Amino acid sequence: MSDQTIEHQVQTLNAELETRLQEIKTADDVNNIRVAYLGRKGKIADLFKVMATLSPEHRRDAGQAVNMFKAKVQSAIDQKKASLSDQDRSNQFFDISLPGHRGLLGHHHPLTLVLREIKSCFSRMGFTIAQGPEVELDYYNFEALNIPKIHPSRDMQDTFYISDDIVLRTHTSPVQVRTMENQSPPVRIIAPGRCFRRDTPDATHSPMFQQVEGLYVDEGVTFADLKGVILTFARTMFGSDMKIRFRPGFFPFTEPSAEYDFSCVMCRGKGCRICKGTGWIEISGAGMVNPKVFEYVNYDPEKYTGYAFGMGVERIAMLIYQIHDIRLFYENDIRFLNQF
Repeated sequence: MSDQTIEHQVQTLNAELETRLQEIKTADDVNNIRVAYLGRKGKIADLFKVMATLSPEHRRDAGQAVNMFKAKVQSAIDQKKASLSDQDRSNQFFDISLPGHRGLLGHHHPLTLVLREIKSCFSRMGFTIAQGPEVELDYYNFEALNIPKIHPSRDMQDTFYISDDIVLRTHTSPVQVRTMENQSPPVRIIAPGRCFRRDTPDATHSPMFQQVEGLYVDEGVTFADLKGVILTFARTMFGSDMKIRFRPGFFPFTEPSAEYDFSCVMCRGKGCRICKGTGWIEISGAGMVNPKVFEYVNYDPEKYTGYAFGMGVERIAMLIYQIHDIRLFYENDIRFLNQF
């Protein structure tokens, strides 16, 4: 078969194409033409099969003719698609007086919601919000809080060290020291923020977590004041029937130190599986500021006293929303987040 035969077939198909293009009325008609000419078993595919039988000197000219025709078919199909699309839009009726469709809006993460409630509660009690760096000097994270390098409590922190003197903060207590360095008493602050420890992730531990530290320093501050603040917070967040208790504890930066608990939010102190039958849920630690910490910030420990406390935002959120696995807050599962 000669290249003249190929050219003759192309001319015949071209005339046929022109006729079919004029008969197009719908998108289905366009698709039928595409399949007939450009499909795997279409007319152009047949031409390429014939070309395989030509001699090398004739195959080049024949291939050029077929490729030009193929490009013309594709261009004609694209133009018809665009023309039909414009026609469809012009035939649609738009009522410009109708309200638009509201797009789906995101919402706050449950930890953000709980942190806002915590901030609001303490703000109403006169606390201001203080911030500090997440990448912290060892001095502020440990030494100025009465935790020298040889102190065994450093092992409890299991710290991420960036260098010998720089760490990812293990708590937000360094903000307390930084604030006292730059402000004379009275000082009444909370310090919310992210903290980092070498914890293996499980249902109750995460290597990154959010904490809120509180500090009040002035003349005549007592442990009774600390108890009043914690009780007010507990009843604001969990209801007016909430009870609290303090147990002896140890923290280098407070003396005396205590652990504090809330009555179980599930059974309201009656005893259940969540509180292991005790009626109490452990929250965090607190105590009176150690006079040695005051020495680091040049406060007179004979004149001023103060209390400090801390709490985990995830811990409070788990109690409020009755969630039993801290990892759910960080897995970004939309099915979980949509519940809030």
